Amino acid sequence: MFTTTGSRGLYKAPLSKGLLLVLNGLTVMLTLLPQYQDLFVYSLQAVTQQHQLWRLLCGRLVCLDVKDSFCSSLLIYNFRIFERRFGTRKFASYLLGTWCLSALMDYLLAQAFQFLFDYEVEELPAGLLAPVFSLFVPFYLSIPRMPVTQILGQIHITNKSLVYIVGLQLLTSSPFMWLLALSGLISGGLYHSNVLRLQKLLFVPAWVSRLGHYILEPIFSSSQPSNETPIGMGATLDIQRQQRMDLLDQQLLLAQYNEARRNARHQPQAGLLQWTRLFPSLRHRGQNRPPVQPRPQTQTHASTQPPLLDNSPVAEEQVARLVEMGFSRVDALEALRASNNDINMATNFLLQH
Repeated sequence: MFTTTGSRGLYKAPLSKGLLLVLNGLTVMLTLLPQYQDLFVYSLQAVTQQHQLWRLLCGRLVCLDVKDSFCSSLLIYNFRIFERRFGTRKFASYLLGTWCLSALMDYLLAQAFQFLFDYEVEELPAGLLAPVFSLFVPFYLSIPRMPVTQILGQIHITNKSLVYIVGLQLLTSSPFMWLLALSGLISGGLYHSNVLRLQKLLFVPAWVSRLGHYILEPIFSSSQPSNETPIGMGATLDIQRQQRMDLLDQQLLLAQYNEARRNARHQPQAGLLQWTRLFPSLRHRGQNRPPVQPRPQTQTHASTQPPLLDNSPVAEEQVARLVEMGFSRVDALEALRASNNDINMATNFLLQH
């Protein structure tokens, strides 16, 4: 189980960073040099009838529409978690496999559309669009769905809603974008399920992976963020640690969300979304959280009861453990108060923020 974005930018995602820089750079260059755009048009008619196979490479890599390039870049950035989860070589194999499968699916779907509606599809939107749509398959199957907030009490907003909205925006940007989306989803489903052992047939060879590791990775690799605590370099250990931190953060956000909903029923405020209440900063999480009053025996006695969270004692042993990890005493106290004296959540707070 892992979240949608993570907290480390493009760290350990050199392929995603390379795709973002190179493909967007080529899109900008073609925008400034429109006389070369004809070379990157994804023309099915030119491929099938004039046998211009090079158009498959040019037309299915670089976007000619800036809006398509922007939306696909947002999706690649969100899907970079798969490169961290599976490794760069396996992530590259997935993109290569779905790219090859979607090239075949583009032709088959265009022929089926022509047979059903007697309309020939001559051109399709250019760019690395079908492989990007194929990543929605592992995104839907692997990413857990966590509620964030509600609109009008009925529309649920989750941690995956923004990605789906961007995908819908990309889907409606061109008339035949739906064909590429369908091609990508079919290709992603076939490759992810390993039908006919496609993962054994379409993959990045080890020597190509080593060559890219020594030549391209030093160019596109990102440095480790300063707030990241050094740990063992084993990939499994790093993944497990990140999953554990993300799970603790999800539990805390869900508790804050439920608490905000309960308090909103008694103290309604203007506005549909109370983002500052759902996501307070670290130094104000313990202070701005609405106090939870114990069940009073009498009204006079309840009015003298202090808030449970703000004045709960903090064990010096837990503070000392956090200080030994390298955190300041002030931050340790605030994190323990914000997490209701839970040492694991407090540690997660300090590592994340």
